[in-house]
Amino acid sequence: MYKRTLMLVEIAIFASLAFLLDTIPGLQFKLWAQGGSISLAMIPVLIVAIRWGVKAGLVSGLILGTLDLIFGGYVVHWFQAFLDYFAAFAILGLAGIFHKQLWSAINSDHFKRATTLMVGGVFIAILGRFIAHYIAGLIFWGHLAPEGQPVWLYSLIYNGSYLLPGFILSAVLLALIINTRPKIIFREA
Repeated sequence: MYKRTLMLVEIAIFASLAFLLDTIPGLQFKLWAQGGSISLAMIPVLIVAIRWGVKAGLVSGLILGTLDLIFGGYVVHWFQAFLDYFAAFAILGLAGIFHKQLWSAINSDHFKRATTLMVGGVFIAILGRFIAHYIAGLIFWGHLAPEGQPVWLYSLIYNGSYLLPGFILSAVLLALIINTRPKIIFREA
């Protein structure tokens, strides 16, 4: 009972922290007027996923996506809202796919393996987010592509330009935490 309550409290706190990191001016680097920025906002959701597993990460990401939609989202169609807000952020929970193996590696002091597993989980999660935004770009945002540029290339460049640096930033910071202070993420390490 205590662990479940702790998990639910952490989901709420970390999702709120992620939302704050995404909205406080100066904490993100906005690349595009239509959305998409490099920020620390994904890291709290990724931490929940790594710490508690995929389900908790999905819920945390879903809360972040919902908050983003409510407080400044732009919707042209219900399916676009689903892809750009609910699916894209909930998918960040996939970072917890190696949750049990990460715990095992940390508890065995195999930090290189733990780092590899964490980077792999973060890559899968952010790739999933990229795919959701990419599909939304193909279907709903193609009219914004420069004249003569294929829509598939526009969506690839647009979404890749902020998610690739976001992946690198997240992976590096989480690797530093895991290798220097694993107790920040792993409560019993």
